[in-house]
Amino acid sequence: MQNSATPTHCPYCALQCGMNLTPAPDGTVEVSERADFPVNRGALCGKGRTAPAVLSSRVRLTSPLVRSGGTLVPATWDEALDRIAQELSRTRAEHGPDACGVFGGGGLTNEKAYTLGKFARVVLGTSQIDYNGRFCMSSAAAGGMKAFGLDRGLPFPLEDIPKSGCVILVGSNLAETMPPSLRFFNELKENGGTLIVIDPRRTKTAEQADLHLMPRPGTDLALALGLLHLVVAEGRVDEEYVRERTVGWEDARAAAMAHWPEYVERITGVPVPQLRETVRLFCEPESAMVLTARGPEQQSKGTDTVSAWINLCLATGRAGRPYSGYGCLTGQGNGQGGREHGQKADQLPGYRKLDDPAARAHVAEVWGVDPDSLPGPGRSAYELLDALGTDIRSLLLMGSNPVVSAPRAAHIEERIKSLDFLAVCDVVLSETAALADVVLPVTQWAEETGTTTNLEGRVLLRRKAITPPDGIRSDLDVMHELADRLGVEKGFPTDPEEVFEELRRASAGGPADYSGITYRRLAEENGVFWPCPTPAEEPHPGTPRLFLDRFAHPDGRARFVPVSHRAIAEEPDAEYPVLLTTGRVVAQYQSGAQTRRVDELNAAAPGPFVELHPRLAERLGAAEGDPVAVVSRRGRAVAPARITLGIRPDTVFMPFHWYGEGRANTLTNPALDPTSRMPEFKACAVRVEAVER
Repeated sequence: MQNSATPTHCPYCALQCGMNLTPAPDGTVEVSERADFPVNRGALCGKGRTAPAVLSSRVRLTSPLVRSGGTLVPATWDEALDRIAQELSRTRAEHGPDACGVFGGGGLTNEKAYTLGKFARVVLGTSQIDYNGRFCMSSAAAGGMKAFGLDRGLPFPLEDIPKSGCVILVGSNLAETMPPSLRFFNELKENGGTLIVIDPRRTKTAEQADLHLMPRPGTDLALALGLLHLVVAEGRVDEEYVRERTVGWEDARAAAMAHWPEYVERITGVPVPQLRETVRLFCEPESAMVLTARGPEQQSKGTDTVSAWINLCLATGRAGRPYSGYGCLTGQGNGQGGREHGQKADQLPGYRKLDDPAARAHVAEVWGVDPDSLPGPGRSAYELLDALGTDIRSLLLMGSNPVVSAPRAAHIEERIKSLDFLAVCDVVLSETAALADVVLPVTQWAEETGTTTNLEGRVLLRRKAITPPDGIRSDLDVMHELADRLGVEKGFPTDPEEVFEELRRASAGGPADYSGITYRRLAEENGVFWPCPTPAEEPHPGTPRLFLDRFAHPDGRARFVPVSHRAIAEEPDAEYPVLLTTGRVVAQYQSGAQTRRVDELNAAAPGPFVELHPRLAERLGAAEGDPVAVVSRRGRAVAPARITLGIRPDTVFMPFHWYGEGRANTLTNPALDPTSRMPEFKACAVRVEAVER
């Protein structure tokens, strides 16, 4: 074990905050401030400060587990790996390669995500691979690709936010989901800029806003169209910019003009004066931004909603200019890099498309295989999970907990139980791992070296700070051993830097080009922004700011995408008259598999709750803390009432970090966006009932 401080990054959200880790004499690990990293400048939230708690053998897995007689029992690594290889081989032989599924995670390093995609396609020969990042920002990615020809969460560094004149923050409670980022928005206001927050709840973030709009969940698309209508009606379109840097304006303009203010007020519940004030605050400064998060994106029309917000930016000349533009606040730690390098159903490394012959040829050459041997695109995340036990008979899962995090979670739990075989690689015995036939204990952030890509597109080096306990191996070791047992002896190195060197070659020339990035540069430069192509002479500096000269379409112009409002997949009715929306709380993260094992975090957020307006509580006869049931067409969840004026009367909110009777995703609707295949987590019809005590 090392004795000096190691500079590294937090294992949780997409900020990837810098921190120092120092082993303590008692065997614990101390976290200290790392002020040199520009994203958090030393600040850490409670999750980051307590992250080393999950390194403890008290809470983490320390031995492989194999199911015997219905119970998971300790086993040797050889026994566990042999079992996985035997079952995957059997499944392929009896049902074909696509009967083997692979499900990854947005917290895996770039090296692991890259290797997992290669393992699925080269070793298993399956098209059935996707990852939980599909549930994160796939709608924003699809909208960005349509408009700009390239998807990167933020096309500018976070440090640009305080220099903007106005920021519209749509469906993000970053004060709780990524607290260190709030300083950029506070600095925006200190500099005279304006913060507008759009959220059906008065969150801690909304409390910081100069203007807070509270639309009905699922109506963000209509809201954006209504704002664009007013931009046109009030003569605020940047005609020169539209003419010189975009195409498709006339069709988008016509679509927006069908959404007049009073009509939008009826749909959204946002008063017309607030719509007009939003347009004024957004258009009067020289620069402005729109930043979206899961609120508008986790909808069955999420891609169109993102397109509408981008249209607003383009019409006002707010994209591809300094301190302006559209950006997405990525959620998971490596949500950006995780989809760029091959664990997404339709993509190859470097953000290449799997159905592009040139892309297949390039990557196949790097991998040393025939391009025709690579399978085509497979199912998206929810569709893959829904096919478990029928078309997909065996599943290898890494870094995800869909029993808690997937929509219609009780159904997905049953699908997982119906598998012939499930193998899970994880740090802890998550609710999903507890259902597995084999569980492999793997290293985590502080015990391994690897790269991640944060929400800015900044590629970072996480450094190994401590030696893992005996009996723990990395995911790269697992894939190397399984590949060998399945007949592929070469091509799956266990050294992360060697994997990254191959990733550089595989990504070269692609949209997400990492070929000019090295571990040495990442260590010396505090990260490098992609695209960063291979240098011809001097090293490429990386690209902190995209689109300043041209957009990524062949003609260099951005595309307007004409869109129109449509209802959510499941509107309230007499039987289910209330809308449910879901989200996170500050002390827990994602499915809670790790944070729920940290005492300090559990003390701050011990369990689920149902947030509801006093008028709804009065109709139910429910008081603060009383158990209430939320019922949808998919199931029932029970949790204590939390009564607040900070939510719309027609809406209830539940956090989604818990399993059991308070599992919010028991209720959520798996209706999918037709383009991104994003489920509609953020709006579904429910009824709320009092529970007798």
